[in-house]
Amino acid sequence: MSFKQQVVIDCRGHLLGRLSSVIAKELLNGQHVVCVRAEDIVISGSLYRNKLKYAAFKKKTMNSNPRHTGAIKHHRAPAKILWRTVRGMVPHKTARGGAAMDRLKTFEGIPHPFDRKKRMVVPSCLKVLRLRPERRFCRLGDLSSEYGWKHGSLIERLETQRKVKSEAFYKKKTATKKAKSHALKSVKLSGDDQAILEKCGYA
Repeated sequence: MSFKQQVVIDCRGHLLGRLSSVIAKELLNGQHVVCVRAEDIVISGSLYRNKLKYAAFKKKTMNSNPRHTGAIKHHRAPAKILWRTVRGMVPHKTARGGAAMDRLKTFEGIPHPFDRKKRMVVPSCLKVLRLRPERRFCRLGDLSSEYGWKHGSLIERLETQRKVKSEAFYKKKTATKKAKSHALKSVKLSGDDQAILEKCGYA
């Protein structure tokens, strides 16, 4: 991943662990990373298997005082689960690791202004390229919904609205591009203007 001011990753169809490891490395290198559509991240293994794993994780409490539940937070939201997975791959208790985690943002859906920015995928983390077709998998959003995340339907509704706007924007953009290319082809220059452009290196 080449260094940019900010990288926006569309998490849809990516494997959770593989994506988290790539993000962790980029954060430690100083890259600002924004992850959108966290609810569409994929976890290998069936939903039932992952529910058992999450149930075991939920049992983990503070050893010295199990009633002190604030010590270990069991996040339900997909964006927070992704954030927590990345944190496990970063030395977050050091100053360098803490600064790296500050460079990470995770969201469900694609909120403004990231709906207007170019989004990228990480090919080495895509399910279609990394998981054999007969293997089972589940969506992170489905797992979260099973354990108390209540905003799945809201995100779905907002995403439907965003896609309508996005399609209209794309059609307008392509029409403008087509009109511009047509105008460039139809323009006619005089011999003097052409000579000036050639002299300046534009022809």
